[in-house]
Amino acid sequence: MKRYELIVFDWDGTLMDSAGAIVGALQAAARDIGVVAPSEARARHIIGLGLRDALACALPDLPEQQYLSLAESYRRHFMASDSQLQMFAGAPELLAELSGAGHLLAVATGKTRAGLARALATSGIGDLFAATRCADQCHSKPHPQMLQELMDELAVPAERTLMIGDTTHDLLMARNAGVAALGVSYGAHPRAELLAEAPLGCVDSVAEMARWLAAQA
Repeated sequence: MKRYELIVFDWDGTLMDSAGAIVGALQAAARDIGVVAPSEARARHIIGLGLRDALACALPDLPEQQYLSLAESYRRHFMASDSQLQMFAGAPELLAELSGAGHLLAVATGKTRAGLARALATSGIGDLFAATRCADQCHSKPHPQMLQELMDELAVPAERTLMIGDTTHDLLMARNAGVAALGVSYGAHPRAELLAEAPLGCVDSVAEMARWLAAQA
């Protein structure tokens, strides 16, 4: 019997190798509007949040009236590299294997609905997911709404659900929803920060994730 009927994945930094592009786009956008760009560490920390929350966290001293210009510039820079982004090696194959084994798969992401639709179309794996939730549909992570809605839609209880993500926002969302979590250290947040949130485990590659899921899920 499967331990976890529903496996929910974050997108950026977990399935898609996009953390570097997000950091670069945010730093370039800050320079565009004439403010000091956030450090790489600070920019990586905001990955996974909804865009408005992410910008407020990355540049907390920015006047409110400049957020729109910053957001527009960020989108322009990110879109310039969006079509070139790749899934992490082995991720599509792992998702197909999990789906074939009878797991329900879902996505909970800080991307917008339009952004995730583009990513799913480009990756060609959209059909593997039973449901998705985005930051412009729900409260931003670490609020549990995304997971709560996915579990309600797919009729899977919290104890049969697993969240997988590369940020502390993902792990805290899981905790707030009463859901088990697995951290991945190859994305946005450092391994030590992920371990501090006490996930079930923390893996360093997609291959290690596949082995963990084969043994634990």
